[in-house]
Amino acid sequence: MNCPLRVAAIGLGWVCLNRHLPAMARSRRFDIVGIVDRSPGRARAVAGKHRFRKHSQSSDLASVDWLDQVDAITIATAPMAHFALVREAIALGKHVLTEKPFTMTAAEGDLLVAEAAAADRRLAIVHNFQFARSTRRLFDDMRNGVLGRVNSVDAVQFGNPARRLPTWCDELPFGLFYDESPHLLYLLRAIAGDLSLARSLAIPSRTGLNTPARVEAWFRGTGGDYPIRLACNFESSVSEWYLMVAGEKATGIVDIFRDIYIRLPNDGQHDTLRVLRTSRAATAQHWLQHLTSGVSHLTGRLDYGNDELFDRFARAAAGDTAAIAPIDGAAACAVLRLQHAIIDQAEAIYP
Repeated sequence: MNCPLRVAAIGLGWVCLNRHLPAMARSRRFDIVGIVDRSPGRARAVAGKHRFRKHSQSSDLASVDWLDQVDAITIATAPMAHFALVREAIALGKHVLTEKPFTMTAAEGDLLVAEAAAADRRLAIVHNFQFARSTRRLFDDMRNGVLGRVNSVDAVQFGNPARRLPTWCDELPFGLFYDESPHLLYLLRAIAGDLSLARSLAIPSRTGLNTPARVEAWFRGTGGDYPIRLACNFESSVSEWYLMVAGEKATGIVDIFRDIYIRLPNDGQHDTLRVLRTSRAATAQHWLQHLTSGVSHLTGRLDYGNDELFDRFARAAAGDTAAIAPIDGAAACAVLRLQHAIIDQAEAIYP
């Protein structure tokens, strides 16, 4: 790639400032031309701090008069604005990378994919955790047979409602579930292939929120004949996300927030010595990886796979269309359809 991809970033919330812009700034594949935000003074302040050449206050692209100077748009606005902004960007001839959740309906997602294909523009989704160091280690173990035959796959989320959350999240279908479940769903798809929903359950919020207290779903996958489960607890006292693959030889566990991968051997009869071996393996791996992930977390350089994701987007825009496959419009729509299937078919359960 001889010339960097000239890009404009739309929506200057926490994700853009702490994930998108740093990932692009670290890469030689991007030239951040300018930024756009609807809040008065925000784009000007951020542009001044980072010395971006252009900035605009706007909620759409039509009034941004310097977009002829960019090749691509990245979108990190509230999900309700994704469809209109992506469609407008494609109509302007721009490649687009947008945050999850993709759109508000499956029909909107399908339309955007079709319009991007017709315009020969690359359309990508921020499904970043599949490129994180810990997740790649799990995938390597599975590919190399280290875990043995897969017996089950679980994606488990505990969410503390007191943590930093977007102000708009409870306006979404099933509230926070709609915003956060794409991460767990694309990780399950990366392991188990195309998924079809078998059953979903929901426990309503006990505090009057649109976000349920619990959501659980079971799937069938084309990648193997084993149970696949998503379990989300949105009324927890801790915030933890885990991806777990139980194999015949060992169990692989990705601690998503800490970017740590732990592999536990088959404990056989579960006698005292084997229990102690499991404890030693778990604690040793956990603390040893804090030497890398922990330091990166403290210094704000834990990228959670965003560097790889943005690199793939830039390569695809430059002509390497294979690079975008795990994050393309088809992947975005597949996850979107799963989200709506879970919501539409959820059986209400009461504690």
